[in-house]
Amino acid sequence: MTQNLELEHMRLAGPGKKMVLGSLGAALAAFMGGSVWNCCLLTSLGGLCLAFSAFSAYFFRDPERPVLSGPEEILCPADGTVMSIRQEGPAEVITVRIFLAIWNVHVQRAPLSGTVKKIHYQPGGFAMAMKPEAARNERNSIRIQAEGGRFAIVEQIAGAIARRIACWVKEGEQVAVGVRIGMIYFGSQCAVHLPASVKVLVHPGQKVQGNLTVLAKWLA
Repeated sequence: MTQNLELEHMRLAGPGKKMVLGSLGAALAAFMGGSVWNCCLLTSLGGLCLAFSAFSAYFFRDPERPVLSGPEEILCPADGTVMSIRQEGPAEVITVRIFLAIWNVHVQRAPLSGTVKKIHYQPGGFAMAMKPEAARNERNSIRIQAEGGRFAIVEQIAGAIARRIACWVKEGEQVAVGVRIGMIYFGSQCAVHLPASVKVLVHPGQKVQGNLTVLAKWLA
């Protein structure tokens, strides 16, 4: 049912439309030139442009998804595979790391409703996103503060290929659970930092989906 809903309400995220239309235009021009001048090189270039257009349409897909969470649930902000669940810094915070392969949807969504209290961009390296050292890569942290001291920090971490992070919210903005807050391009990692008092419901190796997988539950 969910897959059918996504197919019926699929759209392109970020610069996806420009990339798809631009590469389609380039492909058409190359094919026409190849036909007029009988040039195999132009025809081959048209094929490459057409393939890039298809890849862009696939990569920048941004499906509409229902928000299926209760008031005590924290939704997963990204598609991918859970890498690790552990305390990495202060004892009162637990971190869930998710690897986004190139075939995953790369849009990030708010895991809870609240106020965007702080956005912090941090320059860094560009290690492969599935490696532990990717925690020191270029990254952007979005802290969403809810009532009662509840919070979630969604950390967008660039990978080794395109190295681009897009943030679509601003400090002070009110966001609802499931709202799109940003995107990381071409293979990346998303870390979610939560109070250690939550009950994490996912496990390492699990495939998760933004808005559809319940990441954790509040216990207090």
